[in-house]
Amino acid sequence: MEFINEILRFIQTQIFQMMWLNNITGRFLELIGIDLNSTLGSALQFFIYDVLKIVILLCTLIFMISYIQSYFPPERSRKILLRFKGIWANTIAALLGTVTPFCSCSSIPLFMGFTSAGLPHGVTFSFLISSPMVDLGSLILLTTIFGIRVGIIYVLLGLVIAIIGGTIIEKLNLEDQIEPFILNAKKNTAIEIETLTKKQRVDFAKTATKETFVKVFPYILVGVGIGAIIHNFIPQSFIERLLGGDNPFGVLIATLVGMPIYADIFGTIPIAEALLDKGAMLGTVLAFMMSVTTLSLPSLIMLKKIIKPKLLSIFILITGVGIVLVGYIFNMLQHLLI
Repeated sequence: MEFINEILRFIQTQIFQMMWLNNITGRFLELIGIDLNSTLGSALQFFIYDVLKIVILLCTLIFMISYIQSYFPPERSRKILLRFKGIWANTIAALLGTVTPFCSCSSIPLFMGFTSAGLPHGVTFSFLISSPMVDLGSLILLTTIFGIRVGIIYVLLGLVIAIIGGTIIEKLNLEDQIEPFILNAKKNTAIEIETLTKKQRVDFAKTATKETFVKVFPYILVGVGIGAIIHNFIPQSFIERLLGGDNPFGVLIATLVGMPIYADIFGTIPIAEALLDKGAMLGTVLAFMMSVTTLSLPSLIMLKKIIKPKLLSIFILITGVGIVLVGYIFNMLQHLLI
């Protein structure tokens, strides 16, 4: 058993967390005369190591997920969803959301396409919630920071929010709350699904990796920069008072603070890592991440153009309550998970 634990520990620290890269970064900075024990030196090591680590993970994950995504173009996804009814359709929609783009603004065009193609709007909302919140990348990235148990439970709870949220919206019969131009833009359902060769799938994955990297990299730099500031310049006592276990409103604060921010999980990971190191509760940190990726202000502005205020408010309420509940659940389980 101890041997298995050692293997798991090695995978966690050296493959997912890439501690070897942290050591190399530290040695490089020492060679050029930077004191790693100083605040500036520690911040530089955090910044360089986290940027390199996230870029490696970003490119690897996007390539893998884009290759998988090449098997699920919108028309094929639509045909898959049409085979299911009720909660099973919501479940499949949520699962399909895990192999789609990494941020809510990228998911909205697909949501529009599914809605205009005649899919039940509750099913499309399950997809819309799941896509930015629980993609496959989030499972790997959360594993790198918090461990495999946290990553798996996060994804499962995110899927539950997506399934329940879509089901509630469906039961409320709010189709009149979707703008008519979306409902009337019926798509041609006779489109043939193109069969790609392996080489074409690889080329598709390469292109998606390049395009996503160019779009996401600035947010990585900003996120790591904020993380480095939190990690090295913000007093731990301040973070503990605001987001620690003694503040019962920490999850609510983190959720509200995350909403105006536009980023994806790659940009929020370094901030979450720094907050956790400074004494923030696990569930509070995860609530912040979910809020940023799912309820960012730019994505809500885009949604407002295609759904009416009543449905938008219900979407925010359902998703927000789900995020807060997940935060408190993880806070209660933190001593068992990390």
